[in-house]
Amino acid sequence: MSPSNMNKVFEVFEKYHEVIPLVVFDDDPFKILISTLLSSRTNDDTTLISAQRLFEVAPNCQKLASLSPVEIEKLIYPVGFYKTKAKQIQELAVKLIEFHNGQVPRNFDSLIKLPGVGRKTANLVLSRAFGIKAISVDTHAHRISNLLGWVTTKTPEQTEEELMKIIPKNYWPDINRLFVGIGRKYKGKKLIEFLERERLI
Repeated sequence: MSPSNMNKVFEVFEKYHEVIPLVVFDDDPFKILISTLLSSRTNDDTTLISAQRLFEVAPNCQKLASLSPVEIEKLIYPVGFYKTKAKQIQELAVKLIEFHNGQVPRNFDSLIKLPGVGRKTANLVLSRAFGIKAISVDTHAHRISNLLGWVTTKTPEQTEEELMKIIPKNYWPDINRLFVGIGRKYKGKKLIEFLERERLI
């Protein structure tokens, strides 16, 4: 059964959320995948600048695969863990060419086999790049879902599993977009104050 306040939550979050800058890449599955990997442990503004710099040099996986990890490091710095990410995305580009004809796969099992790609990234790519119904749960979506009382979980993976049971599929793509937008706008106590002010908790 869906949460009783579900419709109100989505209406309020739609009104107040901040747009994630990485939506500028939403017309290209390759750029969605790479920018999502770069965004881990990195703020949006830094990710956007680094991703744009990388894509000016390597706009597709063929060009990215031809770069060395050191060259990629220089392009994506200062994203978090840039050395590790440079190695992963270079290997990822090679695997896309070798196993997927240079195209980003449209299914979860293939995506999570790529270097650096976990459940959150795979689901986000399916949703944003291909319009496939999927729930992408990061720390923001995990925390907010628990604060709302929708779930009682300890990990984002558990939250994803529980949300899939109670949230209708047509709402799945909005979980990441709205919950991350709200979580980044209202941090710490301000998030709780916001949810209380809007009578969501």
